[in-house]
Amino acid sequence: MAEFESASESREARTEAVRALEAEFGELLTRIRRLIAENAERVSPGMLPGAYKVFTTIVRRESITLSCLAESLTADKGQVSRTVRELEELGLITRTPDPDDGRSSLLSPTPDGIRRLAVAREPHDNALLDTLQEWSVQDIRTLARLLHSLTTGESP
Repeated sequence: MAEFESASESREARTEAVRALEAEFGELLTRIRRLIAENAERVSPGMLPGAYKVFTTIVRRESITLSCLAESLTADKGQVSRTVRELEELGLITRTPDPDDGRSSLLSPTPDGIRRLAVAREPHDNALLDTLQEWSVQDIRTLARLLHSLTTGESP
């Protein structure tokens, strides 16, 4: 009987811990959404967070086709295409012919787009570094490793 209670208690403790983690992730996501909305507004007044995500994905990948972009964002190709047109009109990205496939284009950030993104991110550039200032480098690495394990579904 004691073994069953111990297993039950352990399950309850695990469930409680997971719920606390879920709540903290919820708070973190809210903070990230706010940051993305603020950055989007600084890149271009009225820019929606979804367009910012498309733009930053293009910047991160440096050069990407529309199909690969939609796939990486797990988004509808038509919606991504409309957003890409908006980003082009804003002068944030450009299309060039794909040398490997004449039927498609490569999407790349413009120098002005990269500059505007850097300016938008500047107010928060050191926020995470400042927040983790008192953490040991080993704790930061451990958190990164654990988050990677959680993201990929791998055991730490």
